[in-house]
Amino acid sequence: MDDAHIESELKGKTLLVYMHILKAGQETVGVREVQRALGFSSPSVAAYHIQKLQDLGLIENVYGDYRLIKEVKVGVLRSFVSVGGVMLPRFLFYAVLVTSMLVTFLVSFPFVPSREYITTLVMGIVPAAVLWYETIKIWREKPS
Repeated sequence: MDDAHIESELKGKTLLVYMHILKAGQETVGVREVQRALGFSSPSVAAYHIQKLQDLGLIENVYGDYRLIKEVKVGVLRSFVSVGGVMLPRFLFYAVLVTSMLVTFLVSFPFVPSREYITTLVMGIVPAAVLWYETIKIWREKPS
């Protein structure tokens, strides 16, 4: 299947099921587990979305349970990285890096009211603020 077709199908509850299976990594998940974790009204709802993912070639059936076989980055998933089963916004890493550089500067050099110090401070605060803003914005767009 091509990415355009997968992107058109990977929406709503199907996307939530895919993200749940993505978080499980190489572990298998069952229909009832998906139903309980995502609060679906019945196992048949979970089974429908699991079958849809299987038809897209993203998961496989392993003795009645399901496992991820293909990870795709479509839609909102392009902005996230999976680390140990946790979905984190890509900007988070840059925000932490720039913030730690700013904190290191502030701890290493005492405040001196000079043009250079103020410029360095502004050039650290502005990117850190922008990166944290983008991280929080993307985090809020994440399907839950």
